[in-house]
Amino acid sequence: MSTGRTTPAGNAPAPAADPRLLVRRGGAAGYAEDLRRRIRSGDLGSLPVVLGLILIAVVFQSVTGHFLQADNLTNITKWIAGYGLISVGVVFVLLLGEIDLSLGSVAGACAAITSVLAVRQGVDEWLAILLGLLAAAAMGALHGFFFARIGVPAFVVTLAGMLAWSGLQDYVLGRLGTVNNLNEGVVAHLDNHFLGDGDIVFAWLLAVLSVGGFLAAQLLTARRRTAAGLPARPAGEIALRTGALAVVALAGAWTLNQDSGLPLPLVVLLGVVVLTDFVLRRTAWGRQVFAVGGGIEAARRAGINVARVRIAVFMASATLAGLGGLFIASQQGSADKLLGGGNVLMSAIAAAVIGGTSLFGGRGSTWSALLGMLVIQSITTGLDMVHAAQAIQYMITGAVLLAAVVLDSVSRRTQKSAGRG
Repeated sequence: MSTGRTTPAGNAPAPAADPRLLVRRGGAAGYAEDLRRRIRSGDLGSLPVVLGLILIAVVFQSVTGHFLQADNLTNITKWIAGYGLISVGVVFVLLLGEIDLSLGSVAGACAAITSVLAVRQGVDEWLAILLGLLAAAAMGALHGFFFARIGVPAFVVTLAGMLAWSGLQDYVLGRLGTVNNLNEGVVAHLDNHFLGDGDIVFAWLLAVLSVGGFLAAQLLTARRRTAAGLPARPAGEIALRTGALAVVALAGAWTLNQDSGLPLPLVVLLGVVVLTDFVLRRTAWGRQVFAVGGGIEAARRAGINVARVRIAVFMASATLAGLGGLFIASQQGSADKLLGGGNVLMSAIAAAVIGGTSLFGGRGSTWSALLGMLVIQSITTGLDMVHAAQAIQYMITGAVLLAAVVLDSVSRRTQKSAGRG
C-alpha cells in the first residue's frame, strides 16, 4: 500500500512543495520539523562538513593536546589559501557538471611566468603578476573555446591543457627549473604578511564587518521576500543566526590575535569566496551558470548563450588557479617545475566535493571550497602532528572524499524521490 500523498485524479504522488515557500512554525518544534524535512529531502547543506570539522578538532586536540593552539590554527588558515583559491575555481567548473584537469598546471605556469618576468626580466612585479594572471585567463579561454564552440569534451581539452601548460612551465623556467621569489617582493609577502604587522585591531575589524554584513544581508533578504509576498525568516531567527556567527567570528579573531594577528592569505581567500558567492547567487550571469549546470537544453530554451557562459566559467576558473599558484609560490619561496603538480589538483577537487559542491552540476557554493579545504588541511596538519605517514594521509583523505561523493549521490536520489530532483 502506498504511503505517498495522492492527487484527487489518481494515485500519482503530489508534487513536493518548494521549500522556499514553506512557512516554518515558531519555536523549537518548528526547527525540528524543518530539520526532519531537510533530511527526508536530502537537503543537508553544509551541516555534514561543519560537524566533520568539529569532530576532527575534538579528535586531534584529544590526541595531541595542542591542535587548537593559536599558532597551529593560524598556520592552517595560511596554508589553505593557495589550494583553496584553486578549489574555488574548481567549484565554477563543477557547477556546469564538468571537470577541469588543467588547473594545477595553470597554477604552475602562471607562477613561472610571473617569477621569470619579475626576477629574470626585471619587469615591475605588479605588472608581472597581472601578465601572469592574464596568461592564466587566456589558457582558460582556450579550454572554453574548444569545449563550448568546437564540441571537444572538457575532460579531453583540459587533459591536453594539463600536458601543454606543464610543458610551458618547464620551458619558461629554463634549464635551472627554479626561480626564487624577490626578497621583500609582493609574491614573497603573500604568504607571511599579517595585516597591520600584527595589529590586533584588524582581526576584530574583520569579525565585526563580517557579522554586520551578514545581518544586513539577512534583513535585506527578509524585507524583499516580505514585499514580494513570500515567507521570510522571522526576526528572532535572524538574531539567532547572527549571534551564532558572531560567536564564531569573534572567537576566531581572538584566537588569531593570540598569535600574530590577521594573516593576508586568509583575507584574500575569504574575500574571493565572498565575491564569487555574490556573483554566482546575486547576478544574472551567476544564475545562468546554475541554469546551464542544471540542464543545457532548458538553459538554451530560456535564451541563455550557453557557449559564452561556458567560456567565461573556464576563464574564471583558470584565473583563480593562477592566483592560487602565486600563493603556493610564496609559501614555498620559489616557482619551480613541481609547482602545481603532485596532489594539488586532486586536493582542490576533493575540497570542493567534500565541502558540498555536486559532481553532477547545478548545485554548490564557493563556500564549499573553503570548508572542504579546511577539512583536508586540518586532517593533514593533525596527522603531521602525530607523525603519521603520508600514505595514511592520502588514504584518510580518499575515504573522506568517497564519503562526500556517496552523500552527494544519496542526496540527489532522495531529492528525486521527494519530487525535487
